[in-house]
Amino acid sequence: MKTNILHKAGSRGLANHGWLVSRHTFSFGSYYNPDRVNFGALRVLNDDFVKAGAGFGTHPHDNMEIISIPLEGDLEHKDSMGNVSVIRKGDIQVMSAGTGITHSEYNKNDDRPVKFLQIWVFPRQKNVEPRYGQLSLNAGDRVNKLQQIVSPNPGDEGVWINQDAWFYMGSFAKGNSANYQVRNPENGVYLFVITGSFLVEGQKLEERDGYGMVGLPGFDLVSEAEHSEILLMEVPMKF
Repeated sequence: MKTNILHKAGSRGLANHGWLVSRHTFSFGSYYNPDRVNFGALRVLNDDFVKAGAGFGTHPHDNMEIISIPLEGDLEHKDSMGNVSVIRKGDIQVMSAGTGITHSEYNKNDDRPVKFLQIWVFPRQKNVEPRYGQLSLNAGDRVNKLQQIVSPNPGDEGVWINQDAWFYMGSFAKGNSANYQVRNPENGVYLFVITGSFLVEGQKLEERDGYGMVGLPGFDLVSEAEHSEILLMEVPMKF
């Protein structure tokens, strides 16, 4: 059965803590919308702005696949597995929280903010051994096409997670397009427009809009702005 779900940018939840401004596509923290708890295995899509020198203190996670995609600035990460790293635009980070980890995230710089997307995906298998991964991507590999950044397979392009999910990013000039064929007919695809605008199956999507589609074997996306960036997430609807 074909189902489409449009989440306009302005309809997202908002948490303004001063040092942190976060927009929630799905229910998170004090924002709760019973119609927007998740999209299949996609549980959280947070659009975060962290002020200079500020950040998240040490806190726990378990049984969740956590993906961070920096959009601007430098984000410092420390965790209970002993990892200390900085992720920047062009990088992607994954934590398989599994049986449990603690970590902190801070804006590395005192003179400029950091902006990043944090995404949570329900795992395929619970209570696995925690794992950390980080990769610097070649942005040239997504010019006017889709670049795979997440897969369920170790050694495949991008980072890998404990779920049958695939993520892609694309950066398109106006009028350029891409076709996507869904890998599993039981999966859904959720699109998030980072910048610019796209036309997808007759639906206009603008900056920070989200659009979920279930039941389509494939679709075309067309950039309608001079520069448009998109994040595509194919996830199981049943897990």
